[in-house]
Amino acid sequence: MRERLFKLLFRVEFNPKDEMAEQETFFFESEENAGSEEDNAQISEKFNRIIEKLEEIDQALNEKVQGWDTGRMGKVDLTILRLAVYEVIYDESIPTGVAINEAVELAKKFGQDSSPSFVNGVLAKFA
Repeated sequence: MRERLFKLLFRVEFNPKDEMAEQETFFFESEENAGSEEDNAQISEKFNRIIEKLEEIDQALNEKVQGWDTGRMGKVDLTILRLAVYEVIYDESIPTGVAINEAVELAKKFGQDSSPSFVNGVLAKFA
């Protein structure tokens, strides 16, 4: 589910905020993103909570990471960090270590060679 949430959240970088509801619909209609109604509802709920906190998450990232800001980060890395920072700061049901580990795994799968160490280094500042 985290991977599907990452893919949905990635769309934020390419679509205006007022189109995200439509993008969410397109996402769940796609065969490759198909899941149970219960899973889709959980992903949708968490996605919308992240979107609501996006400015605060980006501000927290910009404060913690010296020499970088969210505008300079790769879109994959930024999306992974947004998801993980949300989980670390706002989602008490997910232990910090699990959020960091899962973010590094996403970085290994979707990022560049340097992404896992970059993501781990940034998230260590939140731990």
